[in-house]
Amino acid sequence: MARLTKARKAANEKFDAERSYSLDEASNIVKETTSTKFDASVDLVVSLGVDPRKANQMVRGTVSLPHGTGKNIRVLVLCTPDKEAEAKEAGADHVGLDEYVEKIKGGWTDIDVIVTTPQVMGKVGALGRILGPRGLMPNPKSGTVTMDVGKAVTEVKAGKIDFKVDKYGIIHASVGRVSFSKEKISENANEVMQTLVRLRPSAAKGTYIKSISMSSTMSPGIQVEPKTFS
Repeated sequence: MARLTKARKAANEKFDAERSYSLDEASNIVKETTSTKFDASVDLVVSLGVDPRKANQMVRGTVSLPHGTGKNIRVLVLCTPDKEAEAKEAGADHVGLDEYVEKIKGGWTDIDVIVTTPQVMGKVGALGRILGPRGLMPNPKSGTVTMDVGKAVTEVKAGKIDFKVDKYGIIHASVGRVSFSKEKISENANEVMQTLVRLRPSAAKGTYIKSISMSSTMSPGIQVEPKTFS
């Protein structure tokens, strides 16, 4: 069994691992138990009572965090020349088409989100084997395949994130940074939870929100009371 570091021992003494907390309490504990020298990400892990293998129980969506992610999101817009000015004005980090398609084919994926337009999805679709495993494939459901590229870029830069349940029925979402106030972390997390509740599939029976855990990079997970959102 791995030995606990002094930092982890000190962190474990600040909360009860057997207890579930409110979002406000968990947000405060995460700040108190994080000892990294960098501004760690705060993440929410939600276990859902769904079977992702069934199409009518897939949970996927987007949410605009009221206080953003605290991260500089690098956005690539793949579009035709007539949309380039709009994308650049909205703050896209990279704009173009064929040259970036070739760069991606060569292994370049130094970006966080790709926005594109419907008419170039034929070229983008050919990159599925590279982009798919990295979660970078544009999708109309997440608002990243659209004619309104300016709006899409603005929303992503402001803190719009997309999420999708994995094969184990779990949602992972970043809800801010440790430098955020506990109120901002809590409000961001609550926005994610309320969105998940609204997206509950009608085919999902029994307990929908099974468990919720909040943690920062390299900190212990804090259990959040799931009944609050049932």
